[in-house]
Amino acid sequence: MREAIQVDQKLPLLQALPLSLQHLFAMFGANVLVPVLLHIDPAIVLLFNGIGTLLYILITKKKIPVYLGASSAFIACGLAVINTPNLGYPAALGGFITVGIAFVFVSAVISKVGYRWVYAILPPASIGAVIAVIGLALGPIAARMSGLTAEVMDPVTISIALVTLAVTVFGYVFFKGFLSIIPILVGIVSGYLFAVCMGQVDFTLVKEAPWFSFPEFTTPVFKPDAIAIILPVALVCIAEHIGDLIVVSSVVGKDLLKDPGLHRSFFGNGLSVILSGFCGSTPNTTYSENVSVLAITRIFSVYVIAGAALLSILLSFLGKFSALIRTIPDSVIGGVSLLLFGVIATSGIRTLMEQKIDYNKPANLVLTSIVLIIGVSGAKISIGTATFEGMALAAIFAVILGGVFKLFKKI
Repeated sequence: MREAIQVDQKLPLLQALPLSLQHLFAMFGANVLVPVLLHIDPAIVLLFNGIGTLLYILITKKKIPVYLGASSAFIACGLAVINTPNLGYPAALGGFITVGIAFVFVSAVISKVGYRWVYAILPPASIGAVIAVIGLALGPIAARMSGLTAEVMDPVTISIALVTLAVTVFGYVFFKGFLSIIPILVGIVSGYLFAVCMGQVDFTLVKEAPWFSFPEFTTPVFKPDAIAIILPVALVCIAEHIGDLIVVSSVVGKDLLKDPGLHRSFFGNGLSVILSGFCGSTPNTTYSENVSVLAITRIFSVYVIAGAALLSILLSFLGKFSALIRTIPDSVIGGVSLLLFGVIATSGIRTLMEQKIDYNKPANLVLTSIVLIIGVSGAKISIGTATFEGMALAAIFAVILGGVFKLFKKI
């Protein structure tokens, strides 16, 4: 295994630029999907995700290499508000801002009571399982984008996804030198060129796009009905945020919940969500795709993440380049995501192994088993407009069971 580039290390510009592009491409599919589904300008999302990421990096003292992208958790509730008469997208923005305020409140609580409670309610037997669930629960998305779950299989879609995956895997295992740290970028570019050769890329959007454009801003309004619909989703995001930060800590090999602190992470994310909401963008969250890139490349430099954020900001003003990126077929993103999401799942298994969990203890066996099965079974629980599923629902079960077992001293 090659030596890791640590969080505080800087790389020469010619090396850092393709690494930042790699992070940009890894998150682009999901990041653009959210505004497309909400029928808003993707450029505003790219702009404030970039700004939000830079703000997050500064608030966390340049110690957490995390990219903040558009959160898919708000698609359902956002559409519910947008499609409700007398509400619309401005009212949804008001709801988004309240979620950011909730994050800041959680940050203040953690700064007072500390972060150790996370490990008290999430014992090692559940932490590794929650990490694994993050990747496993995302797996079906990658499979769908790759065309591998369609009722009628499309050989072209599948072949593009498999070529992308094959090049990425080959590069990860066999590349030497600088190419060995950009296998994802090489895989995406190769898959894209193959898709062009297969006639699966439509450049009409690029031709029609202006060279330069300005993102569209929207002023929020605060309406109780919209806030009531959106605010419960904050619970999902809080669970997701803790889970992702635990994953990053595992990948980087440092307890980031301790230093720079879980409270700083929540505050940085919350402030970013508030700023985005006031300017017309969607809430953002820590992106699992980019955590996967960290794990694969072992390039943990926060400056590479900052470079991706700057590129995202630049991209929001370059109409043609933004349009070119949006022409990347889902099959390409799906192909590379099969590896990216798998790496997250493997990180969870590695965490369980490194913690040397004693599965002769019934409580440990139950914790890991329940978290895994709840997380990947497709189970969901709806409370109002908030739906808990996947990693968020698994984390809730982990907290409840972990608390009960701790109370009765079974773990």
